[in-house]
Parts: sequence; C-alpha cells; structure tokens
Amino acid sequence: MIKANHFLGLVCALPLSYSTSFAEEVAIGKFGTTDYGDWKVSGDAFKKGPVSGDLLKTLEIENSGDISIASSEVEGDGPTGTLTSPDFKISQPYISFRIGGGDYEMHACVDLMIGGKTVKRATGRNSDRMTSTSWDVKEFVGKNAQIRVVDEAEGSWGHINVGKIVQTDRPESMPVAKGTLYQESLRPQFHITARQWVMDRLNPGMRQDGWLNDLNGLVYYDGEYHLFAQRWNKCWIHSVSKDLIHWRELEPAFWEEKLDSAVQSGTCVIDYNNSSGLSPDKKNPPMVAFWSRNSPDHCISYSLDHGRTWKHYEKNPILTFPERDPKVFWYEPAKHWVMMMYGSGKYHIFTSSNLLDWKNENNPIDDAFECPDFFELPVVGKSSVKKWALIHADGRYSLGTFDGKKFTEETPRYLSDVGGQHFYATQTFDNTDKADGRRIQLAWMRGSDFKDMPFSQQVSFPCELTLHDTKDGLRIFRRPIRELELLHKTERKLGSRTLEAGEVLPLAASGELFRIQAEVTIPEGAKLTFRLRGFPVVLTSKTMESGIGPHSAQEEIKTVEILVDRASVETFINDGEISCTRNFLPEQEDLTLEAEGTVTIRSLVIHQLKSIWSGESK
Repeated sequence: MIKANHFLGLVCALPLSYSTSFAEEVAIGKFGTTDYGDWKVSGDAFKKGPVSGDLLKTLEIENSGDISIASSEVEGDGPTGTLTSPDFKISQPYISFRIGGGDYEMHACVDLMIGGKTVKRATGRNSDRMTSTSWDVKEFVGKNAQIRVVDEAEGSWGHINVGKIVQTDRPESMPVAKGTLYQESLRPQFHITARQWVMDRLNPGMRQDGWLNDLNGLVYYDGEYHLFAQRWNKCWIHSVSKDLIHWRELEPAFWEEKLDSAVQSGTCVIDYNNSSGLSPDKKNPPMVAFWSRNSPDHCISYSLDHGRTWKHYEKNPILTFPERDPKVFWYEPAKHWVMMMYGSGKYHIFTSSNLLDWKNENNPIDDAFECPDFFELPVVGKSSVKKWALIHADGRYSLGTFDGKKFTEETPRYLSDVGGQHFYATQTFDNTDKADGRRIQLAWMRGSDFKDMPFSQQVSFPCELTLHDTKDGLRIFRRPIRELELLHKTERKLGSRTLEAGEVLPLAASGELFRIQAEVTIPEGAKLTFRLRGFPVVLTSKTMESGIGPHSAQEEIKTVEILVDRASVETFINDGEISCTRNFLPEQEDLTLEAEGTVTIRSLVIHQLKSIWSGESK
C-alpha cells in the first residue's frame, strides 16, 4: 500500500480534474509462514514452503517487503520445480510483484498464463535484491489466468524469488515502456528484426527475447519463404513472407531441450519424398530442421504443418561429430542428401539417403570458417555453365565443382560483401527451384545495437546472387531483389548535371528510408560523396568506401545503388560487383551529394520507401 505521506504528496501534485479514487489491491500470492495456501507445488524447488523472517537474511534476500515470499533457493541452486497459483480473473490494469534471483528466461522466471499459454514473463537480474516489477495487463482484463513461478535452472543463479503479487491500478513500479510494436523510434523499417513475445525488457542481450543473430534454415515451401534465425542457442525465431518484403513474425519455432543444451545454427529442408519417414502421409512432406547442441551432437526437429508447430525427433541425436552448423541439401544427380558440417577449422561432407543416417565422405575442406552455405549457380549469359559456390560465415566464397561427395575449389576466396563484421553468418534460400529459381541471400548485420529499445540486431536486405564472367574471372554479384519496388513511396528524378569541386547537391532535407540509384562519371583524382544522414559513401573513379575500405572495382564505377534505413546503409557498385553492408545510427537529418573535382551525374533517382511492417505483422 502507498504510505500516507507519499499519498498526500501525490494528491497535491494532481490536477483538480483528476480523480483520486483508486481500486483496492487484489492479492494473488498471499503466502502463509508455512505453506502457499491454494498454490500448487511440483518438484523440489519450492517444497520447503515460503521464506520469511530470519531465513530471508540467511539467504541474503533484500527488499522483500517484510512478507512471506516464494523462493527456490532454500536448498541451494540445485532443486527444480514450479509453483502455480489457482485460476483468477484479471480485474485490474496491472499485476505488480517483487522479484529477484536468476536471469534465465523460461528457466528461472515468473509467468502469467492464459489458457495454458505464457503471455507475460519476468526474471530476476542475477541478484537477490528483489525489485518492484509490473505487467500491463489491460488487454487481458476479464480473462481467467494463472501465475506460475518456474525454476528449471541448476548451477549459478539457478533460483527465483517472488512475492507481494497483487492486481492493482497503481503498481509500485510502472511497466517497461517499449513503444508500439514495429514502430519503435529506432526499429529498422525494411530490415528484419526480432520482437519480444512475453518479456518486457529494454536492451536485450544474447539468448534473450528480442535478440537475433545467425540466419538459419532459409527455405521456400508452398508459396512461403521461411526465415529462421538464432536467439543465440536458445531457440530458432521464425518469420514468413510471400514476397520477401513483407514479413509476419511467428512465435519461435522450437527451443533448446533444456537450459544450456542449445539449438545452434543449421538448415531446413523439405523432404518431398518423405525419405525420413517423419510424416505419416507422403502427400504431406515434413519440413526438417537440422541443428547442433552445445555438444558434438547434431539433431533434427520437424514440422508437418508448414512450420507452425514443431517436434524434436525422439531418437536425437542423428549424428555425433565435432562441431556444428550443418548445411543440408538434396543433390539431384546422385539422388541423395548432402550435409556440409563445420568442425575443427574444416568443412566436412556427409551423405544420406534418409536424413537420419549419415556417412562421412572424408573429403574435408581446409581453412573453413563456421556456418557454411553451398549451392550451384549458372553463369549469366551462359546458362549451361554452372559452378558450385561455397560461402563461409564471414562472406568469403570460392567457386568449383562438386560430384556429390567432394568439392574441388577452382578459385581463390573472394569477399561477397565488403562490410566486414557487419556481414556475418550468410545464408541463402533453399528450394527456390520450386519458385523462380533465384538464389537469394541474407546475413546477420552483427553489432547493430539499439539503445533502450526492446530488440537488438538486424538482418541485411534480401539480395539476389548472380555469377558473372568478368575480365578477372568468375565473380558473384549481389543486388537488392526486384521486389524492393513494392516499397516505393515517392520518387524524385534529377536529370544529368555536372558538379564542380566543392558543390553540394541537396537530395532530401529529412526522411529515414531511401533507395538511391545513380549513374556517374568520376574522373581520376575526383571524388563523389553521398552524405546520408551523416553517413558518408565515398566514390572515386574505381573505389568505394562505405564505412569501411576503400575497395576497388575491376573497372570504372558507373552505377551506384544505396539503401538507407533507420540504422543501416547498404551500397552496391556496378550492378552488384561490390556490395557493402553497414550498420550506423544517424547523426543528422539531411541527405546530400558533394563533389571533389568535377563529377558528372548522368542520372539520379531517389525513392522514399515505405515500412514493411503492416498490421498483420503484429
């Protein structure tokens, strides 16, 4: 309850038109000194009963409110179990409580459950000083609910403390203000990010709700593109799209089997022939996900409903081999499955007829670097000539031949994008031969933090990969997919013009989302600088510098395309010969073009872009 003198201060500070009437608090967890009343205990973590008095001091639990609390620490961090309230009807706009203990989402937490589903969750912060916390539950008023206190964590901070649980219209501490979903002030508007499903937390870190890293299992199936990504070992997050532009974020596909067992990066395939036997109906092929534990075990999960629900294979693991990141695909000439696996600085090749039993072909590829991607591309203009491309996690690729069991590299390793650490764990969509056959790539834009936002990290814009026969040999080009036109909002065209040394051409006074396309002639010794909300992209006759570099083109730079979102700049030179993917946070509002020396702009088109987040995304 609010103390009298504090309440008086609040009343004095209120405008005269404000009603000072408050609803009575409704206790949910009023525990006795020896038992939890009508709450149900399972397992061992809470079996000793509530904690109060001197035991609070013994366990070094602070700020409990001098009442009995639920604590799973009485016998240390080893025991596990749950404590569940009886059903209650949500009648107030907030549920308020004090919480301390471990910071393990799902494993040491307090859950609000409606219809058996968790809709809100809170954790401690690896501290036994309990903090006042609350949930905004206005949307659930009138519904029946339960609160469940969970301890499934063992080891350091493997406990949870909670007490003073009430329904109220004046919580001790107001809920975290996260903003409107997908419209938060720093949320990228045409790049994929992760949402929070049950947590209310700003600045989420690795393994926490709202975090995103490695791309996993990109696959096309039955009219939908499925994008999976890591919540760093914790689960595979999942989004779907019909056009590669507008995405609908689904709840995480599947989770690690237990705390710290992990579901690391991997692949998804569609087992059209049901070679695995995982589907009871051959007309309904399973979608099969391959992933690695934190051990050398490699496992599968599968879905029979287009990725909406998943089941871990009951006979996991299917393979034990150091280390991780299985890339699996169907090799049509030999009619078998192939797995490319990272381990001990090499890529190892396995084959299988059924996705369950795997043979090591003992043809390792040296000097490998995590998260492999492997596919075949035709040469543009020479469709009968094809090469296999092996791409490492850092975006380096080589070209060669593959016979279903051995990859023979025929080229050095080149950068597919020059963005450095901001371009990582690249993957391409598989099974697109059932669509239009394009090879479409995305990457984790590593290091893209967003201060005081309920999300962290982002994904690069989808790019089509094509193989070109250049004067220096075969090279992969990257260009934004053509569907980008769906986001065009306004268009501004500037005709041919010459910029003299020191001349500044305004492009836009303000705005956040842009696509810029230009044809240029830059004489030797001159420079052309696009200054994009403070971020410089600098071009010379043959080099491009966009947050890193400079990097040289094979020939003179003739075209440039730049995508600007709230927190990224992606630059493409000479129809994708060079691309550079970079995170940034704006320092100013305007966009300008500036010349050093005399530069000719042959054409320039600026499109303001729309957000990809529609109402159905929420």
